[in-house]
Amino acid sequence: MPAPAGTGAQDGRARSAHGAHGPRPDERSAGAVSLYSRPVPDILEYRERFPILAETTYLINHSLGAMPAAAEERVLEYARDWKTRGIRAWGEGWWEMSLTVGDQIARLIGAPPGTVSMHQNVTLAEAVVLSCFSFDGPRRRIVYEEGNFPSVRYLYQAQRGVDIVVAADDHGVVDAIDGRTLLVPVTHVLFKNGQIQDVDAIVERAHEHGALVVLDAYQSVGTVPLDVTALGVDFAVGGSVKWLCGGPGAGWLYVRPDLASTLEPALTGWQAHTRPFAFEPEQDYAEGAARFLTGTPNVPALYAATAGYDVIEEVGVERIRARSVEQTALLVELLEEAGYQVGSPRDPGRRGGTVVVRTPDFQRVGDELSRRGILCDYRPDVGLRLGPHFFNTDDELRFAVEQISEIAGSRIAATPT
Repeated sequence: MPAPAGTGAQDGRARSAHGAHGPRPDERSAGAVSLYSRPVPDILEYRERFPILAETTYLINHSLGAMPAAAEERVLEYARDWKTRGIRAWGEGWWEMSLTVGDQIARLIGAPPGTVSMHQNVTLAEAVVLSCFSFDGPRRRIVYEEGNFPSVRYLYQAQRGVDIVVAADDHGVVDAIDGRTLLVPVTHVLFKNGQIQDVDAIVERAHEHGALVVLDAYQSVGTVPLDVTALGVDFAVGGSVKWLCGGPGAGWLYVRPDLASTLEPALTGWQAHTRPFAFEPEQDYAEGAARFLTGTPNVPALYAATAGYDVIEEVGVERIRARSVEQTALLVELLEEAGYQVGSPRDPGRRGGTVVVRTPDFQRVGDELSRRGILCDYRPDVGLRLGPHFFNTDDELRFAVEQISEIAGSRIAATPT
């Protein structure tokens, strides 16, 4: 069990100040300055910070972003702190990491400090949101799009008493929202085809009818700019596995500040208590993002995730987006020249970081690409998914398309397994 804040902390903070341990987790996440010394002028110079790029053509950042070398050191830092500081580490930054790391996410999504909490994954984050509401009144409708991620859909479908409306697309979502709608959990960028949805129109329509928007930004944050404050979304969720290059176990939840104080999530825990170490028998909700926490935090995952966040902050999402638009445009051009059907939007303003393409026998094409060290994936109904990030080169994209054409046009793809 974590020690009360302050147990052993004075000694630990003094040692940290003298450089015995380096920056604490709370120190690392509290300021806007990256641990890295300077932005790199040439964006491709960042390649050296991602070891797997030396061994593969890594085009699967939409599924699992490449690991920064610094993540290994962060995990070792966690182990050293556990080894040398023991229970004192809780009072030296561990206990607060769900919020201090959340503040780093807040900077990436245009949210004010104190509005983002860290969770295990998106499903859990959305479950916390759901637990704030009951569905026994006239507002029982939940509206989302057909392309929403299955894990999220399962969660909402499992709620008792709800009226689920599944719209064909973002335009259909707008049309389906009415006075019976309570929640609109939608996706910023669709996972199957990389389409950027018209979130502005959805938020406007939802708020006209008194409904609340839960935006899943998993497939956008880190490659497509997002400003939750400007958009006016009520909740936003995401994770670190993909474009943030932060690894698994570090999901996040944003709650609009003026809304947060009115909510009391039923899915709660001792971290959400205003006095957790008083061990009181009844919940007394904390203020701000802490209100939406549950149990003891996933400390090692939060250590690892900050390595990815630091790089994304340093490069800058606007800069990454500009590069992504170039990369995806090149992929679309090369794939269409090769005669393949591209399933992602042609309009760069509607296209996220992923390009999907249908080839003959795409499952076996994908498997053979992996054997050749070209890492991508495929999904039913759409084909191969290619997700380059800012550290990929144009030559890698050309090489990948050449290999797709070679495999799809050969007997390899059609050979039974």
